[in-house]
Amino acid sequence: MTVSSMLLKHIRQDTRGLALMEFALCLPLLIIGSLWLLEFGNYCIVRQQISQLALQISDNAARIGTQNSVQTEIDEKQINDLFVGAGLQSGPLNLARNGRVILTSLEVDADQPRGQYLHWQRCYGMLTYPSTYGKQGDGKGNLTVTGMGPANARIVAGSSAPAMFVEIAYQYQPIISARFAPPPLMHEIAAMMVRDNRDTSDPGVNPVNGVTASTCN
Repeated sequence: MTVSSMLLKHIRQDTRGLALMEFALCLPLLIIGSLWLLEFGNYCIVRQQISQLALQISDNAARIGTQNSVQTEIDEKQINDLFVGAGLQSGPLNLARNGRVILTSLEVDADQPRGQYLHWQRCYGMLTYPSTYGKQGDGKGNLTVTGMGPANARIVAGSSAPAMFVEIAYQYQPIISARFAPPPLMHEIAAMMVRDNRDTSDPGVNPVNGVTASTCN
């Protein structure tokens, strides 16, 4: 047996570095997988938080108002306070900078043909995102609006029960890299029926001196 063949045989039989080599080959895949799981887990948590924020805003919007002798009235300051509270609750998500909240009062038109219409709409947040389900005034005097929301879960207002419909669009901020996250734009909706006898006459939201309305322009 020649020296070269003996050397090759010795190399083939030497397995002392095999485990280290296998670990070195697997380590990049292990790191990538761990980073993906961490990013995806954070994405799911943030999406759940956005969904809960939408639900809370719609619930609060259905409750706010000042009771007079007959009905409950709402004003621009109450709407603004509602949005400020949502921004504070969002915490590090920074809803004001990274998101867009669209609050719509879905009502039954008092005039014929008495269809569904979007009486008023208010917005909060710097993200540019138009409502997926219509803008203020849609459905007035016609039957073009049949409700708000996806076709399989349409929200419809009652004759004396407006629906507070909330959309939140949010631009996800990755903690590691956008390469490990799903598409960054989140969109969540929620709706609650108004619980009291709310005044739905125009303008719907009463102006307040010195308060700027959070319009969607």
